[in-house]
Amino acid sequence: MAQRTTGHRAAPEHTHPDDVPVLAALTALADPVRLTLVRELAASGEWTRSCGSFDVPVGKAALSHHFAVLRGAGLVEQRDEGARRVNRLRRAEFDARFPGLLALVLRDDPTA
Repeated sequence: MAQRTTGHRAAPEHTHPDDVPVLAALTALADPVRLTLVRELAASGEWTRSCGSFDVPVGKAALSHHFAVLRGAGLVEQRDEGARRVNRLRRAEFDARFPGLLALVLRDDPTA
């Protein structure tokens, strides 16, 4: 089945966490911008955050790259709603693949 497109852009491709090696997951989470995105998504309701709603110090192209890395690591799922691309953290699926990893990353005090 072909993916639907909205307007001129193709629907994003997603990697299921079951297909992600642990090093890819750790690499995705090691970047400070991507960590901010994951933390903000964890604190938000599913499908409530558009890509442009994050306060990160990068431009639009870099932000798209960061979301692509997070999708490739099985951390984020995206869908188009009109002109907006909205996001959800794939916490349950990611936790099933890497139990406890997100809980460690999302701690307020990472040294605890």
